[in-house]
Amino acid sequence: MTKRPLVKTPQHVAIIMDGNRRWAASRGFGPVDGHRVAAEETIEPVIERAIERGIKYLTFWAFSTENRNRDKVELAGLFRVFRHALKTKIKKLAEKGVKIRLIGDINWFPKDIAKRVMQIVSLTKDNNTITVSFALNYGGRDEILRAVKGLFKEVEVGRIKIEKLTELDFEKHLDTKGIPDPELIIRTGGETRLSGYLPWQSVYSELYFTEVLFPDFTPREFDKALFDYQKRDRRFGKGKFRSYKKRKKSISTLVHQYTRH
Repeated sequence: MTKRPLVKTPQHVAIIMDGNRRWAASRGFGPVDGHRVAAEETIEPVIERAIERGIKYLTFWAFSTENRNRDKVELAGLFRVFRHALKTKIKKLAEKGVKIRLIGDINWFPKDIAKRVMQIVSLTKDNNTITVSFALNYGGRDEILRAVKGLFKEVEVGRIKIEKLTELDFEKHLDTKGIPDPELIIRTGGETRLSGYLPWQSVYSELYFTEVLFPDFTPREFDKALFDYQKRDRRFGKGKFRSYKKRKKSISTLVHQYTRH
């Protein structure tokens, strides 16, 4: 696979995979078919394009804490999709050097799914082509609450003094420990909110919203988001006034070079 790194490459891209059910409904399919297509046809090509672009971390929100409230028939279908993906797609990714990580509380899932996920995390821990995290039973508030509980335990046993608590101390208890915050968060499906996705980690993330439903989110659509990111001027509150007067260089030639693939 030939790598084509970007001029300004985000280390970490996080994706909210929205629109699976609407995609299925618009085609007269069942409620789980959109999730199946996403798992079997959409995710792997996006990961491959991320590798080509030199991205080192990719995080997919696959199942939220709120998704637990869906009807039992749909949940049973989702579990079948997860089981099939764990047997086939995840194995292929591991063979390509992908390191698989988990964010969220996997213990809610059926025991066989939870066990297999943790096995894959362990088996791929030394892979280094790219780190792909799947957010399963993930909610931003839930993650922060779990982190606070973990931090309280350290305070109780005297490992940390509350008056000396730092952001780094807190981050050590987040699901994303050891992973840089996402520079870019993409949401497919047309909604323009984060819905609790990575609330601590996203404070300076660039946001990209697209009407494209996730099963139709091709590598070309991924490129559109990446090249939109190229245009962003990330100052983190430190920008100088004279920088506003500078004329930005056009990247139209560069965009054409990469998006024609």
